[in-house]
Amino acid sequence: MKIALSSALLAAALLPGALPAVAAGKAAPWGQAALQQIAYAPQKTVYDVAVSNAKELEGVIDRVSFLNNFYEANPFDSAIVVVLHGDEIPMFAIKNLDKHRELMERARSLTQAGPIEFRMCVVAARARGFAPADIHGFVKMVPMADAEIVRLQREDGYAYMR
Repeated sequence: MKIALSSALLAAALLPGALPAVAAGKAAPWGQAALQQIAYAPQKTVYDVAVSNAKELEGVIDRVSFLNNFYEANPFDSAIVVVLHGDEIPMFAIKNLDKHRELMERARSLTQAGPIEFRMCVVAARARGFAPADIHGFVKMVPMADAEIVRLQREDGYAYMR
């Protein structure tokens, strides 16, 4: 009896459309989500970035680029500032260009094509052995990441993203 039942279940699972209908009923007892249609107005946004590897930095760059696309790269009504102060700093070093060329080309292109800036904490850079002259020219150096993030929020009305 067990063999016949197992064969019947296997046969049902192999039929087109049979398994998803069964799985959908059990996996979605409250139905499925509906996409809300929201038009996002351009904003000023500051990203607080301290990541530990190239993959994580790529994810941040993806998010920044995607947000910029939502804002239609409008330099009059939006601004996106990425404040760097973590282990991603060496990736922005000129001496590491060969290792991180693709990532740096993407980051630089965002500064060329839209209202996006990369700012790096000089204190954090120095702690990792880098001076401003060691960092790619599309990055602006600021005296302190935390103070820059606070200034952008309090004085310039930027929304905070981590």
